[in-house]
Amino acid sequence: MASQNSAPPAEGPSLPARLRRWIIEQSLESNVGHIGSALSIVEIMAVLWSKVLRDPGGADPERDRFILAKGHAALALYGVLRDRGLLSEQQFHTYCKDHSLLGAHPEFGLPGVEVATGSLGQGLSVGCGMAYALKLRGSAARVFVLVSDAECNEGQVWEAVMFAAHRRLDNLIVVVDLNGMQAMGATNSILDLTPMARRWEAFGWQTLDIDGHDEDALLSAFTSGMTKRTGPVAVIARTALGKGVSFMENRLEWHYSNLTPALASAALQEIEV
Repeated sequence: MASQNSAPPAEGPSLPARLRRWIIEQSLESNVGHIGSALSIVEIMAVLWSKVLRDPGGADPERDRFILAKGHAALALYGVLRDRGLLSEQQFHTYCKDHSLLGAHPEFGLPGVEVATGSLGQGLSVGCGMAYALKLRGSAARVFVLVSDAECNEGQVWEAVMFAAHRRLDNLIVVVDLNGMQAMGATNSILDLTPMARRWEAFGWQTLDIDGHDEDALLSAFTSGMTKRTGPVAVIARTALGKGVSFMENRLEWHYSNLTPALASAALQEIEV
């Protein structure tokens, strides 16, 4: 089933711009961090959820599945759920408030959330299980898993990578958000995994190395770039932490820092230009 998401009005802000504005506004309202991590995946989420995923968040057994393994970027996921009408604006504003399902990490029970995530390293293993089960029953559904580059420090990720290649899971697509930052520093100083694409290739994956903020490149990777796959695919998406807000971009403190009203106002002015 093709994605049913309607395009925004030609005169209105783009979906990435809307997502960035909602992330900033809701981060300020809820006084919750992980802003930079959410901003780095905005274009990836926009392209997947508006142009690639088939019936995301629906009940059709043949729907595509999406797993946000880097669960701390949940606000970007909640933004696309809001855009698709799977969350109301009122529900979106309950983010990290009492009695809300919209936690700092995604929780099962929300439409579009296939599994609770946030324990880094586990999302891809779950995605492998889903993809393998779908293949066994002859389904055409696909599984997309978005991991962070820092998450690739986890040994469990590479166990899943080996399993997927061994089982030739051509219905499994991983997107690596390669923003170069993690909680305690630059990823290449904590545990250097460069060149990232060659590591995945060495385990038997087809890889595509692209600009993770280029919507055309992302769409091409998810469509024509995967037409000849014979096993799992890894899209290495080069991004910037805090993308779209100059004082956040590639600044380690915006992995955790919270906004002040003045900083939020400055960020919104940049996003809406």
